[in-house]
Amino acid sequence: MALRVNCAARFIARWKPRIVFSQTEKLRGAPVICNTNMSSANAPKVFVSRRIPEKAKSLIASQCNAILWEKDEPPTRAEYLEKISGIDGLFCLLTDKIDAQLLDAAGPNLRVVSTMSVGYDHVDVKECARRNISVGYTPGILTKATAELTIALLLATSRRLKEGIRAVETGEWGTWKPMWLCGQGLDGATVGVVGMGRIGYTVAQCLNPFGVARFLYAGHRNADAEAELKAEFVDIDKLYSESDFVVACCALTPETAGMFNADAFRKMKKTAVFVNSSRGGVVNQEDLIAALESGEIGAAGLDVTTPEPLPTDSPLLSLKNCVVLPHIGSATHDTREAMAVLAAENLIAGLKGEKMPSKIDD
Repeated sequence: MALRVNCAARFIARWKPRIVFSQTEKLRGAPVICNTNMSSANAPKVFVSRRIPEKAKSLIASQCNAILWEKDEPPTRAEYLEKISGIDGLFCLLTDKIDAQLLDAAGPNLRVVSTMSVGYDHVDVKECARRNISVGYTPGILTKATAELTIALLLATSRRLKEGIRAVETGEWGTWKPMWLCGQGLDGATVGVVGMGRIGYTVAQCLNPFGVARFLYAGHRNADAEAELKAEFVDIDKLYSESDFVVACCALTPETAGMFNADAFRKMKKTAVFVNSSRGGVVNQEDLIAALESGEIGAAGLDVTTPEPLPTDSPLLSLKNCVVLPHIGSATHDTREAMAVLAAENLIAGLKGEKMPSKIDD
């Protein structure tokens, strides 16, 4: 169900949004922003495709006619196409496929697409550019949160926390054994980062105090990482063969799609720990499963998969040497709120014809 919120930009100074709950809404926890009976004929019409933090929702409602999809689960494709008819702006998520069909359904008034994500492979940016539709995204804000989660996942995988927790819960934990549940430490290790951008660089910075001996990286050159961390810019094969940990922090592009495949895993150490917090599409998942089952690599930690959510019968979930998380890299309260607010600011600025805080260059 979508809830329509009306507001007039010219009355912003006098209007304060208030939150009210019907009995049904109290039960499901879905707040509704209401306003006074003001004319909103001149306010742009926007669709917000998911329940978002209140601060961002109020910001949008203060200046737009907003159709809010007040659920955590996304609308079906049919519902999506219906709700966006005639909109001027779209607030979307990385799970929303913004393609020519959707843009056609929105109609010629659509001027801005603002995604609450740093990745934008779900948006047909070229098609948007062809239609003079501005596209905004949320870089920078989720860098530290995603780096933290990447490190947590790396440690959980390399130190075998999944197996340890299960041993405690099932009663397998017995007397202390010198060789039981031994994992791989970071002190003196070589860490290879594929994609030394904002997140990859922050991951390396955070890992440095653990006593990492060498940082190798591939992708685009990062002079700061070389100066601060003495990171070595190497070809991808050298990174694979010499790294104890291989961390994927690269964007999903036609060049990186499926790059972590059988050939890549074959070049890694048999003890290598592979960690992916970028996009599931950069990994050939069947090849990864085979590499883990055969012992071609030591272990894998994944915050992203293909598809998402991962089916419960996926072999990845039954492997002892694989830790899978449900794409929660940016999942801190402050980060998600800041992402939503930036996406809202991008949306509003674009609708006003002003410079968007974070616009994707087509």
